[in-house]
Amino acid sequence: MSANAFLIPGSDAALPIRPARGADDLTGITATWARAADFTGKPGQLLIVPGPDGAPVEARFGTGAEVEPMSGRALAARLPAGDWRLEGWAAPEAQGLALGFALGTYVFDRYRRREAPRARLVAPDGLDLAETLRIADACARVRRMVDTPAADMGPAEIEAEVRAVAGAQGATVAVTTGDDLLGAGYPAVHAVGRAAAPHRAPRLIELGWNLEATDRPLLALVGKGVAFDTGGLDLKPAAGMRNMKKDMGGAAHALALAGLVMQADLPVRLVLLIAAVENSVSADAFRPGDVLATRKGLTVEIGNTDAEGRLILADALTRAGEHGPALTIDFATLTGAARMALGPELPPVYCDDETLVADLLAAAHRVSDPLWRMPLWPGYRSSVEAEIADLRNDSAAWAQAGSVTAALFLQRFAPTTGAWAHLDVFAWNPRGRPGWPEGGEAQGLRAAWEMLRHRFAA
Repeated sequence: MSANAFLIPGSDAALPIRPARGADDLTGITATWARAADFTGKPGQLLIVPGPDGAPVEARFGTGAEVEPMSGRALAARLPAGDWRLEGWAAPEAQGLALGFALGTYVFDRYRRREAPRARLVAPDGLDLAETLRIADACARVRRMVDTPAADMGPAEIEAEVRAVAGAQGATVAVTTGDDLLGAGYPAVHAVGRAAAPHRAPRLIELGWNLEATDRPLLALVGKGVAFDTGGLDLKPAAGMRNMKKDMGGAAHALALAGLVMQADLPVRLVLLIAAVENSVSADAFRPGDVLATRKGLTVEIGNTDAEGRLILADALTRAGEHGPALTIDFATLTGAARMALGPELPPVYCDDETLVADLLAAAHRVSDPLWRMPLWPGYRSSVEAEIADLRNDSAAWAQAGSVTAALFLQRFAPTTGAWAHLDVFAWNPRGRPGWPEGGEAQGLRAAWEMLRHRFAA
């Protein structure tokens, strides 16, 4: 559901939402009502103040000492029906809360009618409403794609999503599918996806935009699009397989970011590469012990068929490098080890370019879209080397650091013409709360967009 219906230009009847930074902020009948409701102004607390007839006349929103912009997500889910406006907030606070509110309006209702947020928020002064709605819709695209079950979001449907975004922006799309991947030089993508049913055949999807503008730097975005991950012959247990519809979350992030780049007409050339596969089980599934070829020419011994994401990204990153990008960013739901290290809400970013990683982390802080830098530790490089092939897709047990070693594997295929960053995202909210429903989530997307729009400002 688009945030356009809930973030509105103006309304004369809008009721005020005022900050409460503590109980001392409240006076008169509002203070009396707050005491009765046990409202103290703690961050996230919401107090609806009634008038003489019992109808709401204002809301107070607890902030504590510092306003967290994304707390605005809860307002969309918790405010009573009607139009509301932010009053008494500093301009940056109000603008951040408005974006949070827009993000909080998301509802996934494809299969079941759900109550949409009933409140609407007047856009505060100084807010770039069009940009805010673009960001909210990009995040909603990620969440919708991730929330959609694999039966309705397979490789072909991922391709359709790319074609829809490309068509709206005048971009070109080239797709290599099924056995044609072998002749086109994408053997790893083919190997991972070949066990799927014919109508869910693997594919390499390439979007190009503004490529004729050769005086502009080239930006490459790469996404892991595993529509469903059974684990392959190294089959996942039931609990581990339950939410594997989300394993195409990296592709959804890369596509959403590409859409933002094109909508803003950023002065770059853009290439988006998505390897879309289903890691399935059949008589033709790739096996532990197999040695796979890759587009780069490096061979990979398969130690675990459930470490498939890095294999398809190897071919996609190699293809990205052939364009000579000035900057490459890949998104992937790559490892459970990243969650063990940092939990579900803090995605690691791997990058050996100090300027790029500093820009990313600064952008993440500005827009409250957290990232945490993890090391491409050279001491673990040997853990992804094999005896009978150039590399192995499951790192040696002694290294233990599974997210780090996966990133080191990808680094062997990353473009060398410019900076590269890898985001190992979870793409999922494991706990539901107002404005943050359990399910698909965009992580690092707003941070990456904030960094790009500053780096490539016209």
